[in-house]
Amino acid sequence: MSVLARVEGHVLTPQGFVHGFLEHEAGRVVRIEGDSVSESRVRLEARAIVLPGFIDLHVHGGGGHDIMEGGESAQSVARSHVRHGTTAMLATTMTAPMSEIEAAMRAVGSVCRTRAPGSARLLGVHLEGPYINSGKLGAQPNFAKPANLDELMALHALAPIRLITLAPELPGNLELIAPLRAAGFQVQIGHTLGTYEDGVAALAEGAGGFTHLFNAMTGMHHREPGMVGAALAHAKYSEIIPDLLHAHPGAIRVALRAIPCLFCVTDSTAAAGMPDGEYSLGRHRVTKCMGGVRLADGTLAGSTLTMD
Repeated sequence: MSVLARVEGHVLTPQGFVHGFLEHEAGRVVRIEGDSVSESRVRLEARAIVLPGFIDLHVHGGGGHDIMEGGESAQSVARSHVRHGTTAMLATTMTAPMSEIEAAMRAVGSVCRTRAPGSARLLGVHLEGPYINSGKLGAQPNFAKPANLDELMALHALAPIRLITLAPELPGNLELIAPLRAAGFQVQIGHTLGTYEDGVAALAEGAGGFTHLFNAMTGMHHREPGMVGAALAHAKYSEIIPDLLHAHPGAIRVALRAIPCLFCVTDSTAAAGMPDGEYSLGRHRVTKCMGGVRLADGTLAGSTLTMD
């Protein structure tokens, strides 16, 4: 038997904040009532704020589990993130040998077909590699290669691929963007040594935005704008990791002014929600300390963020 519950507080609706009541039954909102209030009043008065569930399009892990582990890891990651308000997410893969990517995809596919109680919904996969530039791996293992449509479709049969990160300057990748979009995939530019012109060309072919803006891409110089320049000048959409380690607060402000639909992602690893220590990130071992996650050489390796 479902129970009607009633919560009082400041509720964020599509029309703005309302001070009043939210009623929910069987896990769904059935009614919101109250009076509109300003954001400044919310900041001053709010003791309870009711927000829509977060959607995170870039999740490698959480709660000690890594998506690339396969098995029950995807379900465990979904349970970990729902406790922090994420109600839907994309399981994000790492660059790896194809056999390892396939194993992870099979495990994610089974979770996508169901939704266990107390879990975020797995909407599908963000394929972050292997179709990236080996010169901008970031924390990815070096199994990068150009994209292949037949290979992608075989992976898509294992689990629904919703988003693909690729480097447009790799041979054949730019020409593949339009067919990928026609097949229903979203494409983001990332882990790239491409130029400003490469970025503009990729957007013209149908790329929808950029993966973790500023990170693992060519920076902006006033005579060589680079991939960052292409994003700031032309992008409508882009991810950004707002942990203040991956991007300086000033850089985040620049992106907020330049990109109309800038959105936050966690790029979270198995270390999210866990104490300091060593964790898995694909084939790598990473260390969580001082609020961040790094490889042994100090390279940032995802984050410890949750969406709240």
